[in-house]
Amino acid sequence: QVQLVESGGGLVQPGGSLRLSCAPSGFTFHYYHMGWFRQVPGKEREGVASISVTDGSTNYADSVKGRFTISRDNAKKTLYLQMNSLKPEDTAVYYCVASGYMSIVWQATYEYDDWGQGTQVTVSS
Repeated sequence: QVQLVESGGGLVQPGGSLRLSCAPSGFTFHYYHMGWFRQVPGKEREGVASISVTDGSTNYADSVKGRFTISRDNAKKTLYLQMNSLKPEDTAVYYCVASGYMSIVWQATYEYDDWGQGTQVTVSS
C-alpha cells in the first residue's frame, strides 16, 4: 500500500514562509498528477495546487497565486509546496494527494486515489 508522508508544517508569523514536502513510501505507483489540498474545521477541503508528473504543468487556487509554488523532484519522487507571504487565512491542515488518472479536474477531491495524513500549518503572530 502506498503512503504519502508529509513534512514541513508548523507555526509561522504572517508574511513568513514554509516549505511542505511529500514523499511516497512503500510500493511506488506511477502517478500522473500530484497536488496539495487544505482544510479548516467546518469547511470542505480546498484544492491549493497541482502538478502534472508528465509535463510539469501546474494549477493554483486564486487565493495562493503568486505566493505558493508547487514543484516535484522526479528523481527523489518528492513533491514540494513553497509557501511565501503567508497569511492567517492560510491556516489549515494541508494534505498531499496523488492521482493515477491521466486527465483530471484538479480541484475535485474524487480525482485523487491517495492522500497523506495531513500536516498542520498555522499562521499567527
